Amino acid sequence: VLQHVHSNYEIDLFAHLIRVAGELTGTKDLANKSLRVIADHIRACAFLIVDGVLPSNEGRGYVLRRIIRRALRHGWMLGVRGDFFWKMVQPLVEEMGHAYPELPVKQAFVEDALRTEEQRFGETLEHGMHLFDEVAAKSGRIIPGADAFRLYDTYGFPVDLTADIAREHGLEVDMAGFEQAMNEQRERARAAGKFEAKGQMPAELASQLKPTAFLGYEALQAQASKVLGIVRGGRQVDQLGEGEEGLVILDRTPFYAESGGQVGDTGTLSNPAGCLEVGDTLKMGGVFFGHAGRWHGGQPLRTGDTVDAQVDASRRQSIVLNHSATHLLHAALRKVLGTHVVQKGSLVAPERLRFDFAHHKPVSHDELARVEALVNAEIRRNAAAEVRHMAYDDAIAFGAMALFGEKYGDEVRMLKMGEFSTELCGGTHVLRTGDIGLFKIVSEAGVASGVRRIEAVSGAGALAWVADEERRLAEFAQLLSSSGDEAVEKLRQLFERQKKLERELDSLRSKAAGSATADLAGAAKDIGGIKVVAARLEGLDAKSLRDSVDQLKQQLGDCVVLLAGAAEGRVSLIAGVHGKALERVKAGNLVAHVATQIGGKGGGRPDMAQGGGNDAPSLPAILAALPDWVAAQ
Repeated sequence: VLQHVHSNYEIDLFAHLIRVAGELTGTKDLANKSLRVIADHIRACAFLIVDGVLPSNEGRGYVLRRIIRRALRHGWMLGVRGDFFWKMVQPLVEEMGHAYPELPVKQAFVEDALRTEEQRFGETLEHGMHLFDEVAAKSGRIIPGADAFRLYDTYGFPVDLTADIAREHGLEVDMAGFEQAMNEQRERARAAGKFEAKGQMPAELASQLKPTAFLGYEALQAQASKVLGIVRGGRQVDQLGEGEEGLVILDRTPFYAESGGQVGDTGTLSNPAGCLEVGDTLKMGGVFFGHAGRWHGGQPLRTGDTVDAQVDASRRQSIVLNHSATHLLHAALRKVLGTHVVQKGSLVAPERLRFDFAHHKPVSHDELARVEALVNAEIRRNAAAEVRHMAYDDAIAFGAMALFGEKYGDEVRMLKMGEFSTELCGGTHVLRTGDIGLFKIVSEAGVASGVRRIEAVSGAGALAWVADEERRLAEFAQLLSSSGDEAVEKLRQLFERQKKLERELDSLRSKAAGSATADLAGAAKDIGGIKVVAARLEGLDAKSLRDSVDQLKQQLGDCVVLLAGAAEGRVSLIAGVHGKALERVKAGNLVAHVATQIGGKGGGRPDMAQGGGNDAPSLPAILAALPDWVAAQ
């Protein structure tokens, strides 16, 4: 209204974004619907990422992924076959950065996140669109749910994106069939995981008992704890006899029950009649602590007995160090990578810690080094670890980190380590950060889309890891007959020499391939105007075979080419089809035809495909018969 236009898309903000989208996609018609979708979606995506949401397969992350992929599909409709969407961030910042100052601050991060997602989906978008066209051509008015699921599962097409495409073609998606295929996959995943719930509490027992009192923040042992109940095989029993396993529930315990990523304690429950070797402690029904173990004694352990509970102190101390180190790691990651980093999962065990977090790309070596240095600096600072109990809202107002998806009560336990880390946590921790001693990152890897994983060690485990690394470095130096910096330089020289030799080998292979290509082109058979080449070449790797196929396609024009190379008892097959030959033969079908005869498989595009199989004695005869196969097509 203020700008005297008839549509939101005509206001200055959208008009500028639409113009840029038109330039990036080569589209002159600025009224094109796809340009409007792209302009609208870049705003939504950018602000979601600024707020800490990253593309993923669940929750808000999946909403973001669906928006991005819908925009990319509209770019594809306009003829774009490369990256473009992330380049819309700059004009958005120009238009809205003054009103939203966080947008220019995080511009590089937003661009990076969008570029990564765009490249990931770009690898499958074209194949997925071709599959949709094939399915649409043979499916009539309804896209089968199984095909919609294949687009989702194999090519990353959210089902609502498939539904959008279907509507544009005057078609519908069988949503019931899609849901059925999705449910079948979930069932397969459950069956493969062989998941069995631990620590199930019989309902009749839970209704009779008071919650277990946890003493483990202050003590590692408790005398005369009362046995409130015993569970064996998921059922309440009155006693455990010699050698029998079960879950023993106490009225009070120093044993920490597995929760919040921290593993359960181990130790013993003992009385004059015998001893329960506790191998794990589980939280049952949310408030009861089940001590899982095997009973050894001259008399059974019965409900109502009293026992002395003793936690394995050394193991607990290792867990404590790793749990506190996990909090420092979380804070350090947010400082180095950005506040979008949030915990997605963790494991705190005595021998190591594992931390999963939201981040859209691998963490660089330099970033890992900075994270590790920050954590160790906090350890050296030896700040006090302060625990406070307060209302949830007060803790959040204080600045405490709450984990997304976790359930918290009205009162929470907040752990503050100096000025570096403040989180809600019910786990066991050090008194001062200096107790951790040393922190070392062991590995970093991706575990899911938008989720990275760091594994690390602390305390004595970190010292042992460093000692092991020093031993390995000494072995390398000894193998190189050098020491210190000399060994590094010598290793660098060896790598450079290896690369040089590999380049020379590639050059020789290229020359050999060129010579072989000329001979093969001259020996090509003419089958109804199509040149056919089928041969086995020795000493060429898959890349050299592909290069040879490309050369033959260029030399021969309308042709069908199949080259085979063998190594270590396996055969690699590369097929190429060019020109008018594509009207009769598809490379994927050709490779599949040959590969199945030698106990293998293959496939690919109509013009280029690859496969493999066993180095069968019948291969020469199969290759010799290829012209007849082409003639029959």
